[in-house]
Amino acid sequence: MENTWLDLQRKVVIVTGGNSGIGKKIVENLHGNRARVVVADISQPAAAERLADVDYITCDITRRGDVEHMVRNVAAKFTRIDGLINNAGVNRARLLVDYYQKEPGYELTDEDFDFMVGVNQKGLFVCSQEVARLMIKQRSGVIVNILSEAGLEGSKGQSCYAATKGAVQGFTLSWAKELGGFGIRVVGVAPGINERTPMGNDLHRKALAYTRGIDMAEIDGDYSQKLPLGRSGRLEEIADLVCYLVSDHSSYITGTTINITGGKSKG
Repeated sequence: MENTWLDLQRKVVIVTGGNSGIGKKIVENLHGNRARVVVADISQPAAAERLADVDYITCDITRRGDVEHMVRNVAAKFTRIDGLINNAGVNRARLLVDYYQKEPGYELTDEDFDFMVGVNQKGLFVCSQEVARLMIKQRSGVIVNILSEAGLEGSKGQSCYAATKGAVQGFTLSWAKELGGFGIRVVGVAPGINERTPMGNDLHRKALAYTRGIDMAEIDGDYSQKLPLGRSGRLEEIADLVCYLVSDHSSYITGTTINITGGKSKG
């Protein structure tokens, strides 16, 4: 089904982690606006669940060989890459020190740290570097980094996750300065509280509740009281923003991160 409020017909766009959650919605929105979409994900949907004209490539973004192979395949088929959506991300709710002393498994470990940094920070760097090589040659392109409100404001029980997203903020601002001379834009998108995604499954919610000393039922709460717009965000709203940033309508937007949080802030 087409959703051509933006015409992306000639755009070749890679979406990492595009098989679920926010990434899947971004893929659907790009496809609906007639972009040629490539899903780079460690797992892939069943054949019956795949969108027509979308390319699905199995890729572990923490492995440079996988990323190089993926980029070579895309370049060989389409000769260009117009957009990279760095969406793939992982999260484990962990305390720096388990001061509750009830569940030692929810204290941050080296393995937790390496896992989150490997995907959220290193994987994003590797994908951006390999894609940017081609974008520099063609002197155009857009890199959209999916951050998180947590990376800009911090988050109790999610310090490592927040730190990786803060690092992505630094990448975003720095790469925009480095690549702007080649016609390449780099933009961040920072969602806040949204409808449930696989990252927000019960296992994660249980861990987050523990780190915050509350019951699981309190994690969701009443957003009409917490958020100025009175509701959690919809995934299609994030996807709409990403599609706009990929389009030529946003040709003067770079080196910034756009919050999409329904007005949520520390104030």
